[in-house]
Amino acid sequence: MLIASWNVNSLKSRLPHVLDWLRAHEPDVLMLQELKSLDFPAAEFEALGYHCAAVGQKTWNGVAIVAREPFDVKATALPGDSNDKQARYLEIALGDLTIVNIYLPNGNPVGSPKFDYKLAWMDRLKKRMSALKRNGKAVVIGGDYNVIPEDIDCFSTRFWKDDALFQPEPRARFRGYLENGYTDAFRKFNEGPGHYTFWKYYRNQFSKNQGIRIDHFLVSPAALKRITGCAVDVQPRGLSKPSDHAPIILAMR
Repeated sequence: MLIASWNVNSLKSRLPHVLDWLRAHEPDVLMLQELKSLDFPAAEFEALGYHCAAVGQKTWNGVAIVAREPFDVKATALPGDSNDKQARYLEIALGDLTIVNIYLPNGNPVGSPKFDYKLAWMDRLKKRMSALKRNGKAVVIGGDYNVIPEDIDCFSTRFWKDDALFQPEPRARFRGYLENGYTDAFRKFNEGPGHYTFWKYYRNQFSKNQGIRIDHFLVSPAALKRITGCAVDVQPRGLSKPSDHAPIILAMR
């Protein structure tokens, strides 16, 4: 079973890339972030044999899940704040597997209400993660976390030191997810620096591999037993007019 996650930075702009990638790789599940639209092109995905669910938002945010097998939508918003209307969370049940797609807030600039919102969102996510893995459930939580977990997950600590993605508060919360029993699936199979999922568009950062790793799969203990690999597919980042993110792929039994 292959589960992929990809921040497409506008699905309308990147739809041909996404459909071509689906045809080439045929994942069982694809999680998309940053749709930037209220309208999801379900017919395009259904024509390739996928079932669809999406939570959209005009101009900003937006998450979707497409899967080869039918699934049940369990939640379209992160619990804990009824006033939060941003489209950042989608939770489904696919067989005995719980899959959650997140687009965690960016949080810039540091010290602003946006940074406070990021931290509060992360605290709410931890509570949900704890609830989901109760009773030994197999849980996969993937997406754009907008967190650089460790120094080796960015090409230059000096370049990123003032960014919200690199601050000690979100990094501590990310470590809290791991201390709570979840595993960073990519780091289970890949060691050392130089592994990134995002490269800024300017200064030829992609060609120089000057990136950061902010797209992650965190898996519960029950799911971890079924994981056989996790990798980043950098090829789509090199296409014409690409997303600034690359897909990350989780392999499971």
